[in-house]
Amino acid sequence: MNTFVIRIICLVFGYACGSIQSAYFYGKMTKGIDIRQYGSGNAGTTNTIRVLGTKAGAIVLVADAFKCIIPMVIMGLIFGKAYPDLVYLFKSWTFLGAVLGHDYPFYMKFKGGKGVACLAGFVIAFDIRLLPLAVLLFFVPFFITHTVSMCSLILYTGIFLALIVMGQTGLLGAVPQSALLEIYVIQAFLTFLVYWRHRANIGRLIAGKEGKIYLSGKKGK
Repeated sequence: MNTFVIRIICLVFGYACGSIQSAYFYGKMTKGIDIRQYGSGNAGTTNTIRVLGTKAGAIVLVADAFKCIIPMVIMGLIFGKAYPDLVYLFKSWTFLGAVLGHDYPFYMKFKGGKGVACLAGFVIAFDIRLLPLAVLLFFVPFFITHTVSMCSLILYTGIFLALIVMGQTGLLGAVPQSALLEIYVIQAFLTFLVYWRHRANIGRLIAGKEGKIYLSGKKGK
C-alpha cells in the first residue's frame, strides 16, 4: 500500500478514536450534565477535576490516554510489518488525528478538549522511554505551582524537544531523515496547537489570575 494512503488511514482512524469525548460521556452518564457547560467549558481532565472531582478526572485522563494508545498501537502493528522504518511516522500521524478528534469532534460542533491528556497516551505508545521525562516535566512544576495549564505547555514543549534529540542521536532507530523531519513538523504543529488552545490560560498566567488544581480536591483560586 502507498505510504501516502497509510498516512491518511492513520489520520482518519486516529481522529475517529480521539473524537470519543471521555469527559463529556462521563459527565452525562454519572451526573447527567454536559461538562462543557460548567467550569471552564472545556471537555478535558482539568475541567473534570474542577467540576466532578479528582476521581472523575483520573478516569477521564486514563480514557483519553487510551484513545491515543489503542489506535497508535493498532496502526503500528498493521503497517509496521511492511514499513518497519516508518512505524514512528505512522504513529505520529495517528496521534495527530487523535488530538484533532479530541480538540475538534465533528459531532459536538467541534468543541472538545485541549489535547493534553492525549499526550500521555502518545508518550506510552510512541516510545516508553519518554515516560520518565514526561512525568518529571509535568509533575515537578505541578507540585510547585499547582497550575495545570503551565505544566501542560512545559510538557508539550519538552516532549517536542526530546523527540528531536532522540531522532537526531539515533535513539529512534533507522528512521529515514525525511520521516524524522515529518515527525518533527507534526509535533511542532501539535505544540503550537496546544499553545493556541491555551491562549486564554496564558493570558491569565501573565496576569497572575490562573486557577490552581490540587489533587486532594482542595479548590484553588
